[in-house]
Parts: sequence; structure tokens; C-alpha cells
Amino acid sequence: MKENTERGTVIRSTGSWYQVMLEHGRMMDCRMGGKFRQEDKRLTNPVAVGDLVLIQEESTGESGIIKEILPRKNYVLRQSPRRKHDLHILASNIDQAVLITTIVNPNLKQGFIDRFLLMTEPFNIPAILVFNKADTYDDQAFDLYAYLEEMYQKIGYTVLLVSAHTGAGMDALKEALQGKISLIGGQSGVGKTTLVNYMQPQLELKTQDLSDYSGKGQHTTTFAEMFPLSFGGYIIDTPGIKTLSFSHLSPSDIAHNFREFFVLSDDCRFGGQCLHRNEPGCAVKAALEAEDISPLRYTNYLNIVEESEAQNHWERHKEV
Repeated sequence: MKENTERGTVIRSTGSWYQVMLEHGRMMDCRMGGKFRQEDKRLTNPVAVGDLVLIQEESTGESGIIKEILPRKNYVLRQSPRRKHDLHILASNIDQAVLITTIVNPNLKQGFIDRFLLMTEPFNIPAILVFNKADTYDDQAFDLYAYLEEMYQKIGYTVLLVSAHTGAGMDALKEALQGKISLIGGQSGVGKTTLVNYMQPQLELKTQDLSDYSGKGQHTTTFAEMFPLSFGGYIIDTPGIKTLSFSHLSPSDIAHNFREFFVLSDDCRFGGQCLHRNEPGCAVKAALEAEDISPLRYTNYLNIVEESEAQNHWERHKEV
């Protein structure tokens, strides 16, 4: 450790200031000192919630300067929603990622689930899919949930059905979070903040109803923030995510991070170079025809690859 520095964890980011929890439990507001190496990536936030940092206390004793970001064991990265050629780290050094979604209120966007998983797979971060608002499901919604539960459990993801309104399934969710650092994400309106408040009422995070006009959720979390759980562990609450794009990933990156495609790719004629579209001898296409992999997942994969290629084509041909 550098002289006159203390080690801490970034627990809140506001864009220019960071709240750091020092090893002995003291909280300190800190700012960045100088420029940091950004791992050859154009990042909108070089310091992220979950980062382990070395800070130097300023002479006033009321704030500090972040002198160094310690190596990250992992991070969840997304394309910046405002600057599409830059990247944004949602959180770092996490044990698992939890996606909150729902079948209704608002209606499910199943493609978003696969986009979320595309953020966690590159670092093999375990992901849990939590379907909220179960108390509002009709028979058709329950049938769709059962289909998705089987689909995602088959390829190794944990799937939970809960209701923050009735408490159904919440004990299983608490058990899954206990003792771990968990990123909590989801689109606006799925009840993410209500779930967090159910587990930790003392946080009193602000919630908003769905928009009567659009049926979409209103953003309630402005900045990522880490909170301790009374039953052990931490959650990193993130702002509601509208969309996820991946111009920073190549088509082969995307193919490799659809886990069931990656397993089958060894049997493709072109191995890891196969993009599972029109190539001859593709094991993924054969599995699709045999109904061994989900057509929903495959369609979402094609959409993401095509979108990434279109963005990367623009990037390659833009005027400098």
C-alpha cells in the first residue's frame, strides 16, 4: 500500500464525487486524483461502484483523493446510452448479478433478458433471473413464466418467481443474496426498488408508479449505490436500464457468450469461428432444428449480432 493512503470500497458514484467506505468502516467523500489507466477502453466512468481504491485524506480531513484503483476481479460493462462509442461500468468486483423482470405490468421484453446476460457472461458472473409481480399474473402469464423458467434453468441460470406485494418467493431471494455482493438491475417499472425496500425497509428507496400514458416505468435510481444487507452481504442498486447495446463486442464475442452456443461450437465445422448463421456444418443450427436450443434465444442472438455489425460498420467508416 502506498504511503499515507488508506484502502476502501467505492459504494456510491455521483459522476464527480465518490463515497468510499474505508476498511475500518468510516465513510469519506472522495474525488479523482489525475487520470487512470482505462484498460484500452473509452469509459464514461473510470471509477465504478464496487471498485477497491487507495485514497489519500485531504488536509481538511473531510474528504479524500482517489490515488489508485486496485485490480478488478470482474466488472459488468455496457455501451453508454448517451455516447454509443463509449462504455459504462455498472459495477465491479461482484459475486453475482440479479435481473429483476416481470411478465406483466410492464409486459415482458424477453430480448432484454438475453442482453443482460450478455453483460455477465464475459466474466462468468453467475446470474439470477427474478420474475416479480407474480400476484398479478393470469394463467397465460404463468404459462409463459413456466416456459422461460425451463428454458433458462436448462442452460444453467437460477430462476425465481416472487412478489414484493405478497412476499411470495422472497425468502428464496434473500437466501440467494445472503453473504454475497450482488448487482441488482432491471428495466424501469419492474418493481426493483420495491423488492429492495421489502428486504431492507430501513433504506426507504423512492419508488414511482408506471406512467399512465406509456405504461413504462419511471427512473427512480439516479446513481449506482451499494447497500449492506441486514442478513449478510451487499447489493448494488443500479439505475433502471432502458436499452442495452453492444457495439464494443464482435460477432464472435457475442456468439461465445451465449453459453449453450459456445458449448456446441466445438462441433461446428468452423469451430469457434462459426457465427451460427449460414455456415455449413453448424452444430447450433442443427440443435435449433432438433429443438434442443431455444428459438427465442437464437432469434435474440441474431438481432444482437446484426445490430452490433451495423454499429461497428458505422464506426469503421466514420470520418476522422
